[in-house]
Amino acid sequence: MTAAFVKLLVTDSARSVAFYEALGFERVSAEPPFVHLRWAEALDVYLVTPPPQLKLEGRRGTGVLVGLRAEAPHSVDEVLLRAQAQGAAVEGPTVQPWFTRELIVTDPDGYRLNFIEPA
Repeated sequence: MTAAFVKLLVTDSARSVAFYEALGFERVSAEPPFVHLRWAEALDVYLVTPPPQLKLEGRRGTGVLVGLRAEAPHSVDEVLLRAQAQGAAVEGPTVQPWFTRELIVTDPDGYRLNFIEPA
């Protein structure tokens, strides 16, 4: 288990798992309501299907970027191609004044994933 993790509430677990795996995340385990994914041995992501009685309203992840280091074999350019193949909304890549090259990918539930590599 990595030192950092995030839990994301998803509306369609199968769709979300397929999306994240297509980006390059690896499935560690799946035990409903959780699917445990890992990004490059650096971050664990738990996709959580909330119980049916819990109604989630509004846009998910507003104001939050989930930051992920992009490095071989998952460079920003590779993630961009994978995200575009999934029809995901993408912003960038953009070279930032703090000497990073960044790509933001929006997942099917509206969570924004910020892939970062040195510029």
